[in-house]
Amino acid sequence: MDRYDALIVGTGHGGAQAGLALRQNGFEGTIAMVGRDKEPPYERPPLSKEYLAREKAFERILIRPASFWEDKQVDLVLGSEVVAVDADARTVSLKDGRELGYGELIWSAGGSPRKLTCAGADLASVHAVRDKADVDAIMAELDNGAKRAVVIGGGYIGLEAAAVLRKLGCRVVLLEALDRVLARVAGEELSRFFEAEHRRQGVDVRLNTLVACIEGDGNKATGVKLADGEVIDCDIVIVGIGIVPAIDQLAAAGADAPNGVTVDEYCRTSLPNVHAIGDVALHANSFADGAMIRLESVQNANDMANTAAKDICGSPEPYAATPWFWSNQYDLKLQTVGLSIGHDQTVLRGDPATGGFSVVYLKGGRVIALDCVNAVKDYVQCRKLVEARAEIAAEMLADAETPLKQLMPI
Repeated sequence: MDRYDALIVGTGHGGAQAGLALRQNGFEGTIAMVGRDKEPPYERPPLSKEYLAREKAFERILIRPASFWEDKQVDLVLGSEVVAVDADARTVSLKDGRELGYGELIWSAGGSPRKLTCAGADLASVHAVRDKADVDAIMAELDNGAKRAVVIGGGYIGLEAAAVLRKLGCRVVLLEALDRVLARVAGEELSRFFEAEHRRQGVDVRLNTLVACIEGDGNKATGVKLADGEVIDCDIVIVGIGIVPAIDQLAAAGADAPNGVTVDEYCRTSLPNVHAIGDVALHANSFADGAMIRLESVQNANDMANTAAKDICGSPEPYAATPWFWSNQYDLKLQTVGLSIGHDQTVLRGDPATGGFSVVYLKGGRVIALDCVNAVKDYVQCRKLVEARAEIAAEMLADAETPLKQLMPI
């Protein structure tokens, strides 16, 4: 059995950064990264954007060239899935029957796309957008003449995929079960703006719409049947309804894992010598008033990787990173700072009709987050306002002619 001083489970952003950060912080022991993906670590956000649109070749979205990991003496155990963890023996079991030992374990396994539970959900023409293989399969269908797409889910993945498919000339119907897109992550102003933009671009956006089943011919999807009986003809279905965090293995090993793996401020789990980072890590976040949350973002994965690596290397620093996100749709760049969870007021800054504006989220009169659409200056300047929970009058925030940096209390 091979044994490593540090074993990283997951080869996404968090796993890759964990390996890099261990070396940067002076870790001299053996390191391995284990991942289900057959490819070296690569960026995931471009999958639903530039990679699907064929604007970036796969080599351009590699986090580092494959040779980099060899140079850093980080072994890549690819195409391998961890199915069990023995925290007492400090071993993990792989799906192919092998076992690997560890001194320190960093769990950055991410999650699997949440699946539809209706009939037809497993047809070959029904796709997720989680890894390269998913998007390669979508592109192969497009190459084979698929032109009618149904996108299920109005979150970022669904909206980004819809935007690219329209750019590629597909007819696109987007279905959202709630009364607006981005309902879980943004305020109504932003939701209505993106709904209007997608409709302007030719997407048939349908809200409050439930799916009954996916109809097919053989293994190919031919239509999406709605709860009201309507059938939308299609060649391809893309499902973007969230992820199921990969926590079962740690939960079975005894970790506290209610909805994610509970970690402390150093990303330590309740299991000895086991850290959890990224999408799976359930942590108390100061930008959510200390609520226990999971954050599915590149920023969170990278910053938690740094926190875990420093802790392992004997220089612990609590995780206190400012959350940020981004999304590209058509010629729109959305940039977000902070968390709008629990906001009780929004302030519109600028005019959405111009294609450049920001939405400021307040809670108890204090700035907790901003969504900036084609408003780079606001995005750059708002971080300090969010970090300081600055108390600023709404009418001052609404004045787009006044730079946000001038509103920072002295």
